[in-house]
Amino acid sequence: MGNTTKKILVTGANGQLGQCIYDIRSKFETYELIFASSKELDITNDESLNSFFSNKRFEYIVNCAAYTNVDQAETEPDKAFLINAEGVKKLAMLCKAQNSKLIHISTDYVFDGTKGHPYTETDVPNPINVYGKSKLIGEQYIQEALTDFFIVRTSWLYSQHGKNFYKTILDKSKTVKELTITTAETGTPTNANDLADFILYLIVKDVMEYGVYHFSNLGEATWFDFAKEILKKNNQLGLITLKSTDNYPTFAKRPAYSVLSKKKIIEFFEPKLLNWEESINTLHN
Repeated sequence: MGNTTKKILVTGANGQLGQCIYDIRSKFETYELIFASSKELDITNDESLNSFFSNKRFEYIVNCAAYTNVDQAETEPDKAFLINAEGVKKLAMLCKAQNSKLIHISTDYVFDGTKGHPYTETDVPNPINVYGKSKLIGEQYIQEALTDFFIVRTSWLYSQHGKNFYKTILDKSKTVKELTITTAETGTPTNANDLADFILYLIVKDVMEYGVYHFSNLGEATWFDFAKEILKKNNQLGLITLKSTDNYPTFAKRPAYSVLSKKKIIEFFEPKLLNWEESINTLHN
């Protein structure tokens, strides 16, 4: 088929979501997937972008490139805004020039956490930390530049890849006898493999209802609940003492309640959304 094959670019390919998409690359049917790490494509650098895109056109760009260190963002806001806002703006402008569809990953941290029940796509964002602010500005740049886009907000991503809470808890369970985990935040753990499947669905089904979507697993949990379930599913619960605390200071403020409503996607997404506890089973297996 040669040049007639439609191409998909996945940026931030070395991150956990990029790796989860790579794992299911054969399911993208007629598309050719190109995976670019931040070393191969720096979305903040015009020269890098122009060189990469000089003789390529992509049907979709899936942007998994992001600055995600919530606490560190408070001490280096310029870097967070450069990647999460300015880099995203550059990508959006390239999508506009190429007539490419953009699938961009955002976060529950665009909300302040004061609502007390699940946030919908139409709720007004009000981030309370640098990371959330940088991600929101990135969203706004996309909405100003494009019509054919999906902004997918997700929460508490974990998987078998990269650095994440799931892997941290399992690693710590092998080296410490006691863990203290916060109950001060409520959200929804999201298996990044399930998010990869949602991105696959948007592309292969040629979904054209563009806009903002919330995707996470179902249910809600505190970080303590999540840690307990991780240990339980991996038969580690009796081997370590798990303590809870509602006072666990962090450098960056975090929303106390950031559960995302999935009502919008449940109406059309054919694969059954799993409860967060169920989805841990699929990872463990």
